[in-house]
Amino acid sequence: MNINRFNKLSLAIGLSIATTSALASPQAFMSSRSFAMAGTGVAVAAPSAAPSANPAMMASQQHDWADDFGLMLPSVNVRAADEEETIDQVDDIQDVIDEFQDLNRASNPQEARDLAKDLRERLNKFDKDTVRVDAGLGLAFAIPTDSISVGFMTNANLRATVRGEFDKDDNAYLEELENATAAELVLADLDRDLKSRGRILASAVVEAGISVAKTIELNNGKSFQLGVTPKYVELRTFQYTETVSGFEDDEFDGDEYQTEKSGFNLDIGAAYAFGEQQQWNAGVVVKNLIPMELDSAQSRPALEDKYTLELNPMVTAAIAHKGAYHVVTAEVDLTKKEAFGYEDDTQWLAVGAEFDAWRYAQLRAGVRHNLASNSDNNGIEESTQFTAGLGLNLLGARLDIGALYSSADVGAAIEFGAAF
Repeated sequence: MNINRFNKLSLAIGLSIATTSALASPQAFMSSRSFAMAGTGVAVAAPSAAPSANPAMMASQQHDWADDFGLMLPSVNVRAADEEETIDQVDDIQDVIDEFQDLNRASNPQEARDLAKDLRERLNKFDKDTVRVDAGLGLAFAIPTDSISVGFMTNANLRATVRGEFDKDDNAYLEELENATAAELVLADLDRDLKSRGRILASAVVEAGISVAKTIELNNGKSFQLGVTPKYVELRTFQYTETVSGFEDDEFDGDEYQTEKSGFNLDIGAAYAFGEQQQWNAGVVVKNLIPMELDSAQSRPALEDKYTLELNPMVTAAIAHKGAYHVVTAEVDLTKKEAFGYEDDTQWLAVGAEFDAWRYAQLRAGVRHNLASNSDNNGIEESTQFTAGLGLNLLGARLDIGALYSSADVGAAIEFGAAF
């Protein structure tokens, strides 16, 4: 199999995503512990995860074996959704085209006609199939103290979507080849004549910030925690559209297909412990207090629409019950994140739990449901996701792993760190 042709077809044949007016930013970064607990963390984040989840949690009460220092080095998570096995379809389509191009069509006209029919059927089936990939990478540390807690975080998050579109002119062209003479078949060149086009659309958000949190004493003897994360944010978009005949894989990462913008933003969070033994904890966080947006490149206006990447304020509220050997939490997004291409808006309601075995091991599980799920979105639906994971601790060193499964997505996370 020719590698150059595979690159060409896997990115170009029939790959396009639909017109939409805006692109949501990638899903917010989450630690591996959070990943395994259905994305929760606003009311239960450990110190190293607090700068990203809810900075107020750096100053909140933690286990005595994890309240002096926290380190995340690094944390990685990946999710992929490919409901129609799109990548396998691309591989099969490429095989058929290779076979047609290499065939002696003058001597085997009927075989060439059969291949044209096979290709037309495959491309029609491939039309509007979608692949989506999410990836996140994060580093962080936190130093909780009785006065002011300080932390640092940096993370990068990517969402990329590829969608199939079979050009109607290609359908008519291949139908003609199914009944063509041997001479006409010899003149056919699928590389030159196919008009199906491809578009890969991606957005990325990179953040780096310093978090500060403090416990605020109230007149009634109660207290709450308040935290802020001023941060530097860089937005990037990537849009590449090209017909099969004009696709050049060495141009794929050209500057003309990318846009970027940077600026400063702010997360702010609060937490409040209550109950006779302070076993309940409530939290709220507002991320990206300053709206930001970035238009995508439009290097080929005849084939491409202009998209806008939006980073809007997101508000999440949570409550948790904590004990010596367990944590149970629920949280809900109070704002909705707009869809990216052919998929759902997202507004998560999540429940997560952690069961601790004498500090050395933790079992985690969770489920979250998308309140904004729309089964009529003609793309990848994000409805209900199930998660699970395991944490191991030895002499302050941590290893956390997580897994995610839904009818559309599969995902995994891993994190190394320290806590003492």
